[in-house]
Amino acid sequence: MSNSPLVSYTKISPNKTSPRNHKIDTITIHCVVGQCSVETLGDIFASASRKASSNYGIGSDGRIGMYVEEKDRSWCSSNAANDHRAITIECASDKTHPYAINDKVYKALIELLVDICKRNGIPELKWKADKSLIGQPDKQNMTVHRWFANKSCPGTYLYNKHPEIAAEVNKRLGVNDATTVQTDTFEPYRVNVTISDLNIRKGPGTNYAKTGKYTGKGVFTIVAESEGTGSTKGWGKLKSGAGWISLDYATKLS
Repeated sequence: MSNSPLVSYTKISPNKTSPRNHKIDTITIHCVVGQCSVETLGDIFASASRKASSNYGIGSDGRIGMYVEEKDRSWCSSNAANDHRAITIECASDKTHPYAINDKVYKALIELLVDICKRNGIPELKWKADKSLIGQPDKQNMTVHRWFANKSCPGTYLYNKHPEIAAEVNKRLGVNDATTVQTDTFEPYRVNVTISDLNIRKGPGTNYAKTGKYTGKGVFTIVAESEGTGSTKGWGKLKSGAGWISLDYATKLS
């Protein structure tokens, strides 16, 4: 089992279980609650009395540190079963709500996640924000610390970023997280939208960013359909090219 070549600093913590007892199939992102360096994080995890560690950490300058090798389980998420199957990543963040991370940390996090997925045979990241899916990586393979302990970790900022993080990583992995139906035989059809604030998204799912525009009320032509997160009836691609809308809020016209 290899470690990430993106690491620029290593200080192995005594706080670990070696080896892990489960294959790596999950990602757990944490916030440090402090704009610290990878060296500072290494010093924190070097103390056996803390009984805490993570596989990787990202400093406020975007550098990546390693504190527990991937072959071993870190002590990070207040849950042994999760940490035995997860790669845990601590991210330098603000000390106050919503515990935001800066652009350098975010960029490094995406690159690290892509690398982890490629090396460990994780074809895509899946996020449903559903605690009941813990341990079911075929349905959701991202978990958060707050599900296992009375903590806000990874903070509101990173928690709300999970759909975007999954979508960006999957894009770089070459994954389309939805099955799009758009063939030469697809028959475009019209729908009626009766709400004024139906969001248009950049892709078929709530894990894709909003375009910042709404359809408004009216009749629109759909030129492709897709399954995707956040819609029971699926998603429709607008003929205008503006993006995708949830078909839950659109009535098909005959």
